[in-house]
Amino acid sequence: MAGNTVTRAQLTEAVYQEVGLSRNESADLVESILGEVSNALAKGEMVKISSFGSFAVRQKGRRIGRNPKTGEEVPILPRKVLVFRPSHVLKNRVNVNAGNGPDGS
Repeated sequence: MAGNTVTRAQLTEAVYQEVGLSRNESADLVESILGEVSNALAKGEMVKISSFGSFAVRQKGRRIGRNPKTGEEVPILPRKVLVFRPSHVLKNRVNVNAGNGPDGS
């Protein structure tokens, strides 16, 4: 499944299949969850999803960067960045699915 992208429509369809809500209710549920996560992050709050990982907003300070083409130094302004830290459960699942897991496959 490498190279594929999961879309909102696919998440909605998965909720529809697994939970049994109507397609419209499934779409509303997915939108509601994504909206809550987005709103919390926009307020600077951390979002922790058990057995999945944590999303947080981190402040990066002003620094000097370099244009790789010209070598010229340019200032990089302070900004906020979104970071994701996967849980150990997710890391283990990804590694097992990649064939690097404890079962040696």
